[in-house]
Amino acid sequence: MSKFSEIINKDQPVLVDFFADWCGPCKMLSPILKQVKDELGDDVAIIKIDVDKNQPLATKYQVRGVPTMLLFKNGKQVWRQSGVLQKEELLKVIYSYN
Repeated sequence: MSKFSEIINKDQPVLVDFFADWCGPCKMLSPILKQVKDELGDDVAIIKIDVDKNQPLATKYQVRGVPTMLLFKNGKQVWRQSGVLQKEELLKVIYSYN
């Protein structure tokens, strides 16, 4: 859990994708997140958290459905969304906190 705190305590936005291997929409989201990372490069950190392997973290952030994305800035959660978003929508959200 402390490593997670280190990761989200950055000046740049950190997008956390809570996912599961068995989740269809999560598989759809994966290439979208890659496109976002390719476009923004070092302006954003994107990490994926498998809810089945990280139950305590999923519980702490009250993740009840996957995919759920949380955006952190300087360690604070600034945005949250469940479901799949398109690249443009995600970019707009990340830019608004950059």
